Amino acid sequence: MSRTLGLAKTVPTADRPTLIAAAWLHDVGYAPQLASCGFHPIDGAHHLESLGWSPEICALVAHHSGARFCAEIHGLGEELSSFEFTEDAVSDALTVADQTSGPQGQYLPLDERMQNMLTRHGPDSVNARAHAQREPYFRCAWARVAVRRLFADCAVDHRVLIAG
Repeated sequence: MSRTLGLAKTVPTADRPTLIAAAWLHDVGYAPQLASCGFHPIDGAHHLESLGWSPEICALVAHHSGARFCAEIHGLGEELSSFEFTEDAVSDALTVADQTSGPQGQYLPLDERMQNMLTRHGPDSVNARAHAQREPYFRCAWARVAVRRLFADCAVDHRVLIAG
């Protein structure tokens, strides 16, 4: 969550509550009692949908961190497609926050996080098999967030310029 809060400035102000909610909820599908298809992004999204969460939050949970690449390997691409995929500032910030957080919540640079994931899950895992597609997605999301951070950090208050 702390990673998400640090990246919130890269998201339009109106979208920050959505980012925060999605960050808190994105891994809810790991709860064993929620397992239906066995793929936590979809299980979590279906659970949240059943509780009345917005389609936007459910879609962010369903698609977080390049889930579409793993879903295809699981044979769940069609089920995942019931949740709309968007690639925007919110989905990028959620992905970067997730992919720069270690298993105990500690900060890990993207390369270390990917290596950690591959080591933990093993070379034959779905994560390893989807890595060729997920890695470029992670790197592009990271780059887009980095640019947004630069602009957020360099933002000029135009009211000050006008007031002189």
